[in-house]
Amino acid sequence: MSFLELVARRQSVREYLDKPVERVKIERCLEAARCAPSTCNSQPWRFIIVDDPELREKVAKKTFGTLLSFNRFVMEAPALVVVMSEKPNMPARFGAVVKNRQFNLIDVGIAAEHFCLQAVEEGLGSCMLGWFDEEGVKDLLAIPKGRRVDLIIAIGYPASEQIRPKKRKGAGQITSYNSYR
Repeated sequence: MSFLELVARRQSVREYLDKPVERVKIERCLEAARCAPSTCNSQPWRFIIVDDPELREKVAKKTFGTLLSFNRFVMEAPALVVVMSEKPNMPARFGAVVKNRQFNLIDVGIAAEHFCLQAVEEGLGSCMLGWFDEEGVKDLLAIPKGRRVDLIIAIGYPASEQIRPKKRKGAGQITSYNSYR
């Protein structure tokens, strides 16, 4: 499929089949993420794949609570990918200070989307989560203090092949040439 077709098929999947994801497919997704560009080639990311059913369930429970249960669907996902920021290299850290930008978060976002696009190519669905109990996840996965968990990606075989229509702003609402207007 063309790249635009791939992008059109990429959506947040919230219903999964009860079928494990083959590690070879996850490894191809990781390779796509590994090849992502990053500030000063710092590659400030680390991925922890959680596919052990018991541990996956414990991590999944850290993505919702009794008051806010909108991520409860994560319990169905056969695998979770915990995406962390690692310390960037010196040039990237220097640039971040000088420009007052968190380049590592931009880099992690690019790598995560590369992962999710490859998942589509593999016939998998994914959903990126930013809402979770970070300290609880860190405790479960023995993540050292000083490290950040930026995202969790739920991944699995979608329960439906239907691609929902995308509701996006028109190009004229988000684009201009040569000035803001």
